[in-house]
Amino acid sequence: MKIVKRISLFIIYPLVMLGVGFYAGVQSTHFFYPEQYRESFPPAGIDDGQNQNVIDLLGQEPLDVPVDYGIAGDEEDDQTAKEVLANSETLCVDTDYILKETNILDHTEMEIVKRLPEKYIGMNREQFLTVMDIYQAFPPLSEQQRGFVGLEVLSFSRERVVVRMNYQYIQPSTSFYLAAYDNKVWVYLEDKQTVYIETDIRVDLLPEELQQKIMQMMWVENQEELYNFLENYSS
Repeated sequence: MKIVKRISLFIIYPLVMLGVGFYAGVQSTHFFYPEQYRESFPPAGIDDGQNQNVIDLLGQEPLDVPVDYGIAGDEEDDQTAKEVLANSETLCVDTDYILKETNILDHTEMEIVKRLPEKYIGMNREQFLTVMDIYQAFPPLSEQQRGFVGLEVLSFSRERVVVRMNYQYIQPSTSFYLAAYDNKVWVYLEDKQTVYIETDIRVDLLPEELQQKIMQMMWVENQEELYNFLENYSS
């Protein structure tokens, strides 16, 4: 009997210790790796089908779904506006400034190519049109004396600007005078006081003999002779 008892204790004791070790191992796994068992057992209040959906979502790679924060449209509009502004043509020092002076009484026209005034450099189309509208509404006194009645911008580009200037010319006489003012040639009517045309023709670039005549107010017999002079010496 003692032998049988010893054999039983020898078998039972290891089995008990094995069971205790297995239980301790399971409990330690629960403690250190709780996430594994959260997937195995549904949380309270969620059935097996719902739990499977949760597991499937958690197990998937992040979905590449665009999120609209309400600012994408504004950014695109701003980018478009910047591109339009960058591509818009602006005037530069090399832009040809062409004036077509038209007499609305007899429909005659004279074209003058001038250097672009510095105040217009860097302007885009809208800015230039605005300035022209202001000029038309409030023309200089000298333009009023010439009979200025309005203008029209015929074309606008970086290469050239064409403006039609309409006049109802005052013709108190048939002759004119050329005079020097601020190193520029100005055209006066026969009374030598009323300014007829302010040109950009520089006096110091004219032949010396012609300079002397203009300094003393050079008489021009008629309009045809005046236009010939302007066409020959306008830049």
